Amino acid sequence: MKTLRTLSTMIGAGALAFTLAACGGNATPANTAAPGGDGSAPAGGASGTITMGYLPAWTDGLSTAYLLENQLEQMGYTVEHEELSEAAPLYVALSRGDVDIYPSAWPEVTHASYMEQYSADIEDLGAYYDNAKLTIAVPEYTDIDSIEDLAANADRFGGRIVGIEPGAGLTKATQEQVIPQYGLDGSYELVTSSTTAMLAELKKATDAQQDIVVTLWRPFWANSSFPVKDLADPKGALGEAEALHFLATKGFAAEFPEAAAYISKIKLTDDQYGQLEDMVVNEYGEGREAEAVQAWIDANPDVLPAIEG
Repeated sequence: MKTLRTLSTMIGAGALAFTLAACGGNATPANTAAPGGDGSAPAGGASGTITMGYLPAWTDGLSTAYLLENQLEQMGYTVEHEELSEAAPLYVALSRGDVDIYPSAWPEVTHASYMEQYSADIEDLGAYYDNAKLTIAVPEYTDIDSIEDLAANADRFGGRIVGIEPGAGLTKATQEQVIPQYGLDGSYELVTSSTTAMLAELKKATDAQQDIVVTLWRPFWANSSFPVKDLADPKGALGEAEALHFLATKGFAAEFPEAAAYISKIKLTDDQYGQLEDMVVNEYGEGREAEAVQAWIDANPDVLPAIEG
């Protein structure tokens, strides 16, 4: 089984602010020029530092952060990474300009509440993928096929739905929509902690051929690495499929017009995205993300827009 990724331990906007301040002495400040060693601008013609903010356990953002890093550095930008552990502080950081880009956001459905709160200070650079979906899943060997079947089978699952981070949109949808709409109140508890912890429980259960209910989403590498299946959602409690977007802090396009224009052109199909995430997370693994992205680009030379200049 593939190695599970480790989350950053930062929780909450206060922890984020402390971390950004602590990093400030050694990193080039965001939105400032990053000249070459001789004081000149980078060879690509563009300049400045762009900070990617994402949750490393949510590997769509991890994969696209390194994809953007590869392309933006060729254009002449310096790219930095800020890893967080919850969606809420990430949106706070984006709205405040503490990070410049959230490289794989779910603003249409899953993160709609965050967008309602922070959209005035956020720019949408465009969607790169249009078929993302939240799911409730069980192992393939479990003989139920719909969320409607859970109510009558609480004992076999220990009355637990194993979730991810408390602030995730998927957590909110499960707690506020799935559980009440399917009559699971009182018979099930939504257990939250982190994506890493959920995957660890999923691995333990499937290795032992035990029943388990987990919250998942697509696209996500775990759907192909674990023997799982989505439960049907006839009531539509988890919402419709949505697009994954590149979000930026307000004023980004004005400050980095070349980067914004380029990012807006990136579009990936199911197969292209699936191969990218599989290479980043599974084939190459932690610490080799940049290498994985370059290998994916080499294998898909016509997918990304051309870098001009």
